[in-house]
Amino acid sequence: MKLFTKYIIFLLLVLSANLAFVQENNVFERPKFIVKGSVIESDTRDPIQNVNVETSSGDYTTTDFLGKFKIEARKGDELIIRSKDFETVYYTIQSDESITVKVEPSEEDVSFSRLKKKFRNNTSLFKALIDSSKSYLKRDAQKSIQFVADALGESNSTRDNALAYETLGDIYMYWKQYDLAVTNYRISLQNIKLETVNLKLANAYKLNKNYQESISLFKSINKKNLSNYDLVSLYESLGNVYFLIKDFESAVSSYNNGLQVAQKHLITPKITDLNSKLADVYDVSGDKEEAQSLFSKSLDLATKENKKRAVEEKIKVADFQNKQSNYSDEIELRKEALIDLDDIAKDSILDNKSSLTQQKQNYKIGNAYALQQDFVNAIPYLEKSIEEANNREDLIVQKDATRKLSEVYRDAGQFDKALLAYQDYVDLVDKLYSKREQEISQAARFSKDIVSKQNRILSLEGDRELSESKYQLTIEQTKRQKLIIYSLLGGLILLLVLAFLMYKYIKQQRLANNLLALKSLRSQMNPHFIFNALNSVNSFIASNDERTANKYLTDFSLLMRAVLENSEEDFIPLEKEIELIELYTKLEHFRFKDKFEYSITVDEQINVKDFLIPPMLLQPYIENAVWHGLRYKKTKGHLEISFTQKTPNEINIIINDDGIGRKKSKALKTKNQQKQNSKGLGNIKKRVSILNNMYKDRVDVFIDDFKDEEDIGTKVVVTLKKD
Repeated sequence: MKLFTKYIIFLLLVLSANLAFVQENNVFERPKFIVKGSVIESDTRDPIQNVNVETSSGDYTTTDFLGKFKIEARKGDELIIRSKDFETVYYTIQSDESITVKVEPSEEDVSFSRLKKKFRNNTSLFKALIDSSKSYLKRDAQKSIQFVADALGESNSTRDNALAYETLGDIYMYWKQYDLAVTNYRISLQNIKLETVNLKLANAYKLNKNYQESISLFKSINKKNLSNYDLVSLYESLGNVYFLIKDFESAVSSYNNGLQVAQKHLITPKITDLNSKLADVYDVSGDKEEAQSLFSKSLDLATKENKKRAVEEKIKVADFQNKQSNYSDEIELRKEALIDLDDIAKDSILDNKSSLTQQKQNYKIGNAYALQQDFVNAIPYLEKSIEEANNREDLIVQKDATRKLSEVYRDAGQFDKALLAYQDYVDLVDKLYSKREQEISQAARFSKDIVSKQNRILSLEGDRELSESKYQLTIEQTKRQKLIIYSLLGGLILLLVLAFLMYKYIKQQRLANNLLALKSLRSQMNPHFIFNALNSVNSFIASNDERTANKYLTDFSLLMRAVLENSEEDFIPLEKEIELIELYTKLEHFRFKDKFEYSITVDEQINVKDFLIPPMLLQPYIENAVWHGLRYKKTKGHLEISFTQKTPNEINIIINDDGIGRKKSKALKTKNQQKQNSKGLGNIKKRVSILNNMYKDRVDVFIDDFKDEEDIGTKVVVTLKKD
């Protein structure tokens, strides 16, 4: 009985508090008072006269020659101070205080003039203005729009116009002026058709609630011209539209299409988002079991991404658990989210509108405990939420948490605390009412200013023949000029044909020149080789070794026959080249038996018939190894020639000798010998260069020291690629 009596008293107190609240919030009963102030320049502190001063209640005055003013106002009124010489200043009046307003010149003109001085070129200035607009997009809508207007004044092409209006559409999208965003995206598309802009326009249609136009445009977009990420975004956005019009079957189909693309191309964030959105569809359409399964999947995927994304998904799943009355699971998820929010808050600033604020999560945890009738646990979380909301100036959460705390105290039988909490709630409603009134006034003013700037830009568009009517006129003019354009195209095609024929002729001439150069180089190689070989025969004859000379001449004739047979070819089978160098090396060893031994090894995996090589390519390197390296070695040396398989289409031919090395050999040569050697190797280099130019880099030659010893020797590596 006592508890019932206390409850009745509590209700009477609540009713009286509500009555007082209504009386206190009657705007016409709030007393007026005189506000005094002055307007001065921030740097010189000089007074500014004839400045417009008004209040949101409708009172108006101007500053005198001393820059001073007096005006009637109420607590909570907004004071508006404007002039053509500076940016408008807004101030919320709290008492009959004395106000000093320091103003600076408008930064818009200053910024534009600075950019104009910096960039004398119109193209560079246009790009700088667009970049400036994008940098101010999220901070100052009016300044960002002004930069676009200035950029349009510097535009020199339809491409520039398209970019400017696309940027303007992006600004309006961010500031939620969706009808203006639609207008500007359409103007951008009138200049240049881009599928990415079509995608933005379709999203603007959706946010402006032009759902059918949005669906139609999404479906008309050429998906082949989109990146994989944009394609996923298209399916996701189309699903969002279907979800809004409650066409859940089409929404599921669109989300699944997007999910397939995201999974195929490993676009991880979108995989998480689409699973989460599919869960939303099944939740709203009544399939709670499938929704639960998908939410679990999206939560698991989110935890593998960054911490912020994981927290967002935890909160979303917690909201789902709340709707299912699974309060214990909801509380557990929100508590986990709170722990992560401490880390996130250190790295980023969260707006009060974000669902990730700690005050919102504490409020929802307290609410979940209250729904379980667990008042002992509910009260601390609600109090914590109120404290955090007060610190963050989040009146909405503070109000809701205070009301819920009053209800919890009431249900717990603590009516005195319930009444105090309810009175706090009434005060918060009063504050929120004043704040909302100001926000509405500011939003109306913001919208008015935005529309005014848009109208000025559209006027500029009309002057520059960029409106839709002017665009249609341009199309008509283009039709009249088709004959001229077709004539020019015909002339251009004729020029292209002539250019192609000239290119083909030049290419043939270059090929002929290369072939002639190769023939010339080969003709130089053969006498050089024959001269060296005959020197060997001459040395045998000089030593009266006729038998040896005859045997040498027999082998030499076989070698000469093979050389002459291949002298007209650019490439010969590797098999023939191996036979040539075996015969040549045998002849050189025959002469210098006491100077070196040699070995020739061919990897069994190599199919010597499949690879082609320029004839006599290896002989000069073997000759150099014998004549300039091994011949001067004090001890008996070794020449090693090996053919190894590098890849199925590439082999390495390695010529190693342990002779005296290139440096010592060069020191021993006469000037005439140095010239002869340089000419021989130079011919080889020229042949390789020409052949690589003709046959796309099939031969590569690398020369280095063989080892780090007294007789360092020489290593030649020839890389040969299959045709």
